[in-house]
Parts: sequence; structure tokens; C-alpha cells
Amino acid sequence: MSMGMNIDFGRTRLSFTLSWYLARHFLVLVGGVFLGILAIVFIADTIELLRRSAAHDDVGFRTIIIMALLKQPNMAQIILPFVVLFAGLLSFTRLTRSQELVVARAAGISVWQFLAPALICALLIGGFRVTLFNPFASILTARYEFLESTNLGWSNNLLSVTDAGLWLRQSTDTGSSILHAGGVDPATQVFRGIIVFMFDRNEQFSGRIDAAQARLEPGTWVFESVVIKEGDEAPQQRETYRLPTDLTLENLQESFAAPETMSFWDLPRFIKVLEDAGFSAQRHRLYLHSLLASPFLLCAMVLIAATFSLRLTRRGGTLTVASGGLFAGFLLYFCSDLVYALGLSGRIPVELSAWTPAVVSLLLGISLLFHLEDG
Repeated sequence: MSMGMNIDFGRTRLSFTLSWYLARHFLVLVGGVFLGILAIVFIADTIELLRRSAAHDDVGFRTIIIMALLKQPNMAQIILPFVVLFAGLLSFTRLTRSQELVVARAAGISVWQFLAPALICALLIGGFRVTLFNPFASILTARYEFLESTNLGWSNNLLSVTDAGLWLRQSTDTGSSILHAGGVDPATQVFRGIIVFMFDRNEQFSGRIDAAQARLEPGTWVFESVVIKEGDEAPQQRETYRLPTDLTLENLQESFAAPETMSFWDLPRFIKVLEDAGFSAQRHRLYLHSLLASPFLLCAMVLIAATFSLRLTRRGGTLTVASGGLFAGFLLYFCSDLVYALGLSGRIPVELSAWTPAVVSLLLGISLLFHLEDG
């Protein structure tokens, strides 16, 4: 009997009704596991923020809750591969124990046809995460980092890179200053086209420095070919001038906007601006490629989940599935962090670092399922 629309997967056809049933079963479990894990993460983040805010009497509980909520969209992106893995384990285990898989196999449906709805759902979830959810999450993450800096006092320096160059605000013992540099020589780390606007402790303008170039040395900026204008005094020319700072090249690089605070659609342009200014965009390129690879990583999680659960009998096997799933998730997390660290340090290409976890997991899942199907 024909059941509506059919999907052709080779010698047999998988009906649309059965496909929708399998997809709905998988999506319901993805939603349930996602909400459960995210609730645990939210509680853990709230406790951690309460601990960090213990020394700040002016930070109330309402602010902590708001910060924890703002952090959750980014955490949702981090836990998504594990959500798909555990949801796949639960979904396929239930279908196996209820004998629905046995009936489907008896009707001539292969394991690839049986997994197709879940794979399509995983691909669509990954695409939605990258194109629509990530821009939304980046806005909330940027807001979270602003509140973290404001309430927990993690940084006194504000830095941004635009088409016009580098803009940096730093605090000193006598006030603050805003530095603009036209660019940076990546080989010598010399800043070009320097303008510094200086302010006193009352945030009143107190002077300006123009320099041809500058170097960032431990504890100080060293300006060369300098013109200094302080208050109502006439401009003075100097060969060199030193301005105290607590910045280093390392924390200057780390002060750029975190890639998590930037939309997927804005990342390519920001990477170009960063590199044109003479800075390394390694961290942002790695994040961009990891976003592009994430839909395929979710598909790999479905395949790996299937290898642990499709051969269960009605008795026993639950512990095996749980242990295998936890081990696979831990191994994936450890290997991904290791490969990402290698990519971030420049030891391996960024593209290889970002795509390796997804491609290796995908190939591993496919090979195990081929072995399972042949067996």
C-alpha cells in the first residue's frame, strides 16, 4: 500500500510517513536532551558566577542570572554535538528494543535508509545553527562579555580593529589614553601612523601625541619621531617618547573581539581587516572553519550513535550503549581540543585543524556502519 510521498534510496523506497516518524522521534529526543543538558549547564554557570562575584558587593543576584542567561546561547552551540550523540543513542536504542528496527529491516530497508531521516535532521540543525542561531548567540555573548568586564572587572583595556586601523583605550596612573595606529608590521611588530589622545583622571582632554611609529616594550610604549601637544603649550618635537602601559603583545592579541562574539556572516570581513592591519587572525579563521564543519560533525555523531545502538537485543546492552556513548563523547572532546590547540598555535593549518574532527568522525562512523551492515 502506498503511504503518500516516497523517498528513493536505491532498490527499495522509504515512505514519507515512515521517514517523518523516524525524524520526529529523533527531533523530540534532541529537544529533550538539549533542554536537560542546557539546564545543568545553566545551574553550573550560575554557581560559578556567584563564586566569582563574591568579592563584588555591588553585583546582585539579578545581574548574575542575566549574565548566566546571556551565556547560554554560546554554551548551546558547544554542547550541540554531544546532544545529537546522546539523542541518537536514545532514539536508536528505543527503536531497536521496540522491534521497530527489526520490522523495518525485514521489509528490506537498509541501515542507511533507516538513518537517512536522522542524518537529514542533523544536517538541517547544523545549518540552522551556523546561519541563523550563531548570529543571535554572538550578540548575546558580546553582551555577556561586556557585563563580565563591567561587573567583575576583568579588563581595563578596550580594543577594536576597523578599516581605519587599530583603536586602543588603556588606563594609566595619571588617567587614560586612546591610541590609534594605522597598521602593524607583522614581521617587526612596529606600529605605524600613531596618534594618542591623553585624558586626565577626570576624563578631561590633556594632550595629544603624534608619532611616525611605535614599539611595545615591557611596561612602556616607545614612540619615535614624535610631536607632543600638552594643554595650551606649543607642540614639541622629540626623537623618542615613552608612555607607561601594562599591555604586552600577547595580551594585545588576546584583547581583540572574541570570535564567539561575532556573527558567522561578519567573520570573513573581520578576518580580512585584522590581517590587513598586520595582526594574526588565526583564532578567528579557526572558529569560522569550525562553524562550517559543524553540520558534518553532527551527522558524524548520528553515525557513531548508530554503531553503539542498532545491534542491541531486547535484554541487556543498555550499559554498553551508555558507556560507549560517554567514551565516544569524551574522546571526541579531547581530540577536538587537542587538534584545535595545534591549529591555534600554527603547528598545523587552520583548515586541517577545524575539519579534522568532523571528517575523521564521519569516516569512522561510515566504516563502522559498513562493518555492521556486512555483519
